[in-house]
Amino acid sequence: MTTYSDKGPKPEVGKFLAFDHLSFWVGNAKQAAHWYCIRFGFKPVGYKGLETGTRKVVSHVVQLNDTIFVLNSPLEPGNEEMGRYLSKHGDGVKDIAFTVEDCEKIYKRAIENGAVSVKEPWEESDEDGSVTMASVQTYGDTIHTFVERKNYKGTFLPHYKLSQYVDPVLSLLPDTGIRFVDHVVGNQPEDEMTSTSDWYLKTLQFHRFWSVDDKQVHSRYSSLRSIVVTNFEETVKMPINEPAKGERKSQIQEYIDYNGGAGVQHIALNTSDIIATITALRARGVEFLNIPSTYYENLRERLKSAKVTVTESVDVLEKLQVLVDYDDQGYLLQIFSRPVQDRPTLFLELIQRKNHTGFGVGNFKSLFEAIEKEQFDRGN
Repeated sequence: MTTYSDKGPKPEVGKFLAFDHLSFWVGNAKQAAHWYCIRFGFKPVGYKGLETGTRKVVSHVVQLNDTIFVLNSPLEPGNEEMGRYLSKHGDGVKDIAFTVEDCEKIYKRAIENGAVSVKEPWEESDEDGSVTMASVQTYGDTIHTFVERKNYKGTFLPHYKLSQYVDPVLSLLPDTGIRFVDHVVGNQPEDEMTSTSDWYLKTLQFHRFWSVDDKQVHSRYSSLRSIVVTNFEETVKMPINEPAKGERKSQIQEYIDYNGGAGVQHIALNTSDIIATITALRARGVEFLNIPSTYYENLRERLKSAKVTVTESVDVLEKLQVLVDYDDQGYLLQIFSRPVQDRPTLFLELIQRKNHTGFGVGNFKSLFEAIEKEQFDRGN
């Protein structure tokens, strides 16, 4: 594992503040939005569709604290762009949007440094204020939208209407405590990780934050390499993965095969109390990877000589199947869902950080073994 302290020069223009929202392209936006509300505790906060005068694409916006998902589906049979995407990738993340200062300057700098434009800066406004946005292409069919809100007071973005539907079931379910998007992981085909991470350094003026190679992250059968890039303020973290050779097909290669190329592999959601969060999510029916009991036997032994104290009960963590990674300064707790659609592609991670900025490298072997068990069940 390598950590990087050199941020490079501070960008003269524009600042990335946070993940703004994640926009999905899915086959049925209404049902997908409902699923995230029931399973993960989101609330419906916005809508655009036929009833609001939008004729081609329907959008359902769900939010939980600072985490916003936008579920989009085509309304017309002739929407070739979305049709091709869904046929190739299945349901997935199309747009990783960032909240920024000075959208136009960030966009201009990105284009000057080689980024491909998806949409030049445009402004949208309503009675709640105005928002400036622009979009560029990143890996695969994924894009980034820069969102400058200019003191916008609305719930989400201009022209979205508040949902009038109140689901009586939601009030009966336990709060999940999910706070914000911690990081978003993009999988690349073999030998494309470095060029993809370099794209962020060149066009968005990000810097390397953390990396591991296949000598550090492997099981008997498969391995990966990963580079994490982040903005100057280190508020937006983007791990970039690629598969490495192993005895069998790695989970990264399985993703590439079923996604039809590069794309978002998983979204990590931050919580301040992972025990309460996972207890609530399991009560809501969320399925997680199964971790072998030997992991917790080894964990108990390793913690006896660790310089940090894990305050949570290991017995409770084992019951919930939560993983622990630590160094001399702190630790993190994390758990990974099973894929959230039929294709073995996108999944979600829940993470709690306690003075630890890593990504769970100490858990990768156990995670790989759990994923490999499911790959075996899938015949992959």
